[in-house]
Amino acid sequence: MIRFTINTDIDRPVGDVFAYVTDPQKLPTWQTNTVSVVQEGDGPLRVGTRLREVHRGPGGKELASLVEVSELEPDRAFALRMIEGPLPIHGRIELAPTAAGTRMAFTAHGEPTGLMRIVQPLLRIGIKRQFAEHCANLRDVMEGRTLGR
Repeated sequence: MIRFTINTDIDRPVGDVFAYVTDPQKLPTWQTNTVSVVQEGDGPLRVGTRLREVHRGPGGKELASLVEVSELEPDRAFALRMIEGPLPIHGRIELAPTAAGTRMAFTAHGEPTGLMRIVQPLLRIGIKRQFAEHCANLRDVMEGRTLGR
């Protein structure tokens, strides 16, 4: 089983961070391997909303997935579960106010299948590193800094 949590402090109000992370069109601004995100259906995000995502994987290969909103509690929590895709990793963001802005806890969990199970320890390290970078990018974007600083 792959499971880890990354905590990130962001110098912005919880409402601003929640609005940003739940806007599918903003995903490529902080998850820089995101090629595209298309919401199925109209209207605001809600539990059950599905998103078709394409990400750049190793070697530049494009990897498509279908995720579904599994939790949506305004200004507090947002979760997606993988429905279709190369690696069944689910993600959850929990937000809490702090004196300086927001504490974001990003938790990923999932159980690789097939050949991916064999390389699970290395996969966990790589995925955790990638999501740590995404969380740092989100902080930088939200605080008006250049990515990667």
